[in-house]
Amino acid sequence: MLKKILIGLAVVLVLIQFVRPDKNISDDNTYGISTKYKVPEDVNYILDVSCMDCHSNKTEYPWYSNVQPVAWFLNDHVVDGKKHLNFSNFTKLPLAIQYHKFEEIVEMVEEKEMPIPSYTYFGLHPEANLTQGQQDKIMDWSKAQMAYLKATYPADSLVRKKRPGKSPSK
Repeated sequence: MLKKILIGLAVVLVLIQFVRPDKNISDDNTYGISTKYKVPEDVNYILDVSCMDCHSNKTEYPWYSNVQPVAWFLNDHVVDGKKHLNFSNFTKLPLAIQYHKFEEIVEMVEEKEMPIPSYTYFGLHPEANLTQGQQDKIMDWSKAQMAYLKATYPADSLVRKKRPGKSPSK
């Protein structure tokens, strides 16, 4: 009986290797963050090694991404990451959303919620383990971009509009 179960599992593992998600490799940066905002070289490096795999239109896939179900797991992270923040489409967003994304960057880094622990498990991305100095650089840069937006645009253009049909919470 155990032999049949193991053979069945092996067959399933082989078959799922043929079901692959699309890879995130377009690298379209038409609306990339650096088309509008100054991104210093050191900050760009930190973003590149710690954020861009999940928060841009180009993921650098490790060798193990060719094995299922790992590829599905990685794909879910990339899709979810891009849903929350995509540096490659950043300037396409309304100003109020761009401003809010900078606020979220500060919050996520300050609370050590990014990069997510599964990205740095087992020493797979050691360069993504941010030092306090790197965290400070990202937060300072984000705050500087927020200040730039405040100084450049009217205050009401940086406020997120209420969604239609949403009643205020009490």
